[in-house]
Amino acid sequence: MYKKLILLALLFSLTPSSLYAAESITVATTTATRNTGILEYLLPLLKQALNINVQIVAAEASEDALKLGQEGAVDVVLTHEEDLEKQLVDKGYFIDREDIMYDDYILLGPVHDPARIRGIKTATEAFKKIRSAKAAFVSRGDNSDTNMRENRIWAMTGVMPERSDTWYFTMEQGTGTPLTLAGDRQAYTLTSRVSWYSMENKGKPGLTIVLEGDPILHNQYGVMIVNPKNHKSVNYQSAMNFVIWLSSPAGQNAIAAFRDTTGNALYTPNAQ
Repeated sequence: MYKKLILLALLFSLTPSSLYAAESITVATTTATRNTGILEYLLPLLKQALNINVQIVAAEASEDALKLGQEGAVDVVLTHEEDLEKQLVDKGYFIDREDIMYDDYILLGPVHDPARIRGIKTATEAFKKIRSAKAAFVSRGDNSDTNMRENRIWAMTGVMPERSDTWYFTMEQGTGTPLTLAGDRQAYTLTSRVSWYSMENKGKPGLTIVLEGDPILHNQYGVMIVNPKNHKSVNYQSAMNFVIWLSSPAGQNAIAAFRDTTGNALYTPNAQ
């Protein structure tokens, strides 16, 4: 923290032109994060402040983006797999990790709520009731971050669903199709709030939020730098300035101000 504050003081006491000529870094993130438009919104602000060009490489899941970092294919990763991120820092693959922002997952279900989920406080108990009632459930089944969070919750119930379970439907596809199928089948499904908001322009598919707010549904985003001791190609100075800016009041205020096309706030900044 002390190092970060010193760097912040130095960074914002200088004009962009006095820092360096235009630099470039490559940042790995997920397709879901990129598709929200937040990076398209933030990067021009970053360029104006620091004169850094940022190339985005989007992977299907956080684990894939982190692998790019481990291999030294990028300078920075911006992902939302907090436990794994911290493990990789401990193993020396990454350094200077900072919490940046968060969003959350929600459990959707039919308006008539056949498994009687409303009023339940935890996702684990909700999933148990869905299994007990054999209520229809649609899973993305695509090893995405959403699918991994769903699997984590099923594991916490003590039993993973089987593909032979007639109430459990696995799509192995991205966001929109599972939500549409869940609506068609009047099924429960786990999704990100961002994905739910994206359905507003297409009409809600006969579903409603039946559970939200459980800490297990919290989705923390972190940013960290590929360890330059492992990969000499890493542009550490510019990567650090990228992390500092996202953590700074300017970056955090920009994240808070970001809205989707229908005016929804998608992320809550929480850098310390």
